[in-house]
Amino acid sequence: MTPTAAGAARSPLVPHDGLTLLRTVATAVLDLDALTGLGTFTLPYPAEAQRALDRTALACLLRGADPPLSVSDLLIWCRRRPVTEWPLDLPDGLAAPEDRLIDKDACVPTDLCYEWAVDRPDSATEQIDRALIALAMDRCRLANAPASYVAFRRLLVEHPVLTRDKAAEISLEPAFTPLDGLLRQIYLPAPVGWVRGGRFTLCRRCRTLLAPMRDGGWWCENARCRHKGDAPVGHAYAEAEGGGVLLLTRPLRLFVTAPGFAELRLERALTRLGLTPELWPDYDAYDLRITLPDGRVWAVDVKDWANPALLGRNALLLPDRPPHDRAFLVVPDHRTALRRDYVAVVRRFMDPDVRRRTTVVSHRQFMTRVRAALEEARGGAADDDRPEDDHA
Repeated sequence: MTPTAAGAARSPLVPHDGLTLLRTVATAVLDLDALTGLGTFTLPYPAEAQRALDRTALACLLRGADPPLSVSDLLIWCRRRPVTEWPLDLPDGLAAPEDRLIDKDACVPTDLCYEWAVDRPDSATEQIDRALIALAMDRCRLANAPASYVAFRRLLVEHPVLTRDKAAEISLEPAFTPLDGLLRQIYLPAPVGWVRGGRFTLCRRCRTLLAPMRDGGWWCENARCRHKGDAPVGHAYAEAEGGGVLLLTRPLRLFVTAPGFAELRLERALTRLGLTPELWPDYDAYDLRITLPDGRVWAVDVKDWANPALLGRNALLLPDRPPHDRAFLVVPDHRTALRRDYVAVVRRFMDPDVRRRTTVVSHRQFMTRVRAALEEARGGAADDDRPEDDHA
């Protein structure tokens, strides 16, 4: 996960009221959720929530539409109405018909809500996310311990849920010595609203917590899991087990853990082909560095965003170092399965220079290119054609 471009120049777009308003509403939703949860907030509202309500009401009045009358009404909009049905002017292709800011089943902010929030240059969500990752990088660099940074990133991907005792045990491992105290900042007590029968339950596929639904089922926040069907129930922790259950913060689960699953799947697929991919080289300059048999080096950044237009707007050039011959932006196959024009939309909203110098492909398309390169270099067929597997 390389940084997004929230603080950098964006793709040129004609100004639209809808862009600013959606960013404001998305930020308000996150503020309310962080305060007390979307179902239990009380007065006074956070300033951003009142600002979002006022701006939404004004947009409605200017277009002759009925406005939300309260913050509660606005949250109902966010849950029930796709953003394409709001009285907004948005650039063509920037939102899809089912895009909502609050999940209609789980009543939590959607991935899209976070993506809209980080699309603004002063996004607090992204600043916190990037500051914590940058702190880990800086500490590992200072200790000259790249292996510690890789261990840290793997932990966030493979173990988004820990008990307090397990987190303390991990922090004492030699690999985590440079990261003293950081785990306490990013693993926080799991939300009590996700307890059922005195236990927290994990998703067997992605190992994050499942949210209990009123109908007795479970909801997984991971889009790839939802694409595959009902959430498979995994290990369950007693509420107070191991000193209490901790959950990685949501921005890190969204922008580190989710793409991290795709990064590790890609690493394994490349390893099966006889390659030795390097994960997060030079402290996460990009996600994978691959050296082909003929000496060419490919740099890969993996992105797992719900909205391809916002991904394109936030895409940056990959750093020149470590050096590489070609740069790729790879998206998981479940994104292109849900939206067939996903790659085309990403490219359309990219900065022209980024688009010219970056090849955007799905996981499957990238592996096809790798196999072709290996066949050309080795003079024979690469023998692995297995699809993505189910576990990171």
